[in-house]
Amino acid sequence: MSGSPPDNKRQSGRDERLADQIGRKEERKLWSRRRGKDNVWFGLGMFGLVGWSVAIPTLIGIAVGIWIDQTWPSRFSWTLMLLAIGAAVGCLNAWAWVSRERRLILRKRPEKESE
Repeated sequence: MSGSPPDNKRQSGRDERLADQIGRKEERKLWSRRRGKDNVWFGLGMFGLVGWSVAIPTLIGIAVGIWIDQTWPSRFSWTLMLLAIGAAVGCLNAWAWVSRERRLILRKRPEKESE
C-alpha cells in the first residue's frame, strides 16, 4: 500500500530536509548579496596573494642558492635544493593564509556548515 502511515512519515521527513536545505541556500545567497560586489575583486586579490606568497620564497631560495653555488662550489646544487625548499615554504604559507581567510569567511556566514 503506497499511502500507509510509514510512507507518509518518510515523505514528510524528506520534505523537511528539503525545506531546510533550501532555507540554508537562500540564507547564503542573501548573505552573499549583502556582502556586495567585492567578491570578484576579493577573489582576484586572493589569487594574487597566493601567487606571490609562493613566488617570493621560491625566488629567495633561488637567489640564495645561486650565491652559495658561486661562493662555495660543491658537487650538490644548492640552487635546486633551495628552490624546492622555497617552493615548499611558499606553498605552506599560502595554504595557511587561505585556511585562515576561509575560517574568517565561515564565521561571518549565517550558517557555519560547509558543503
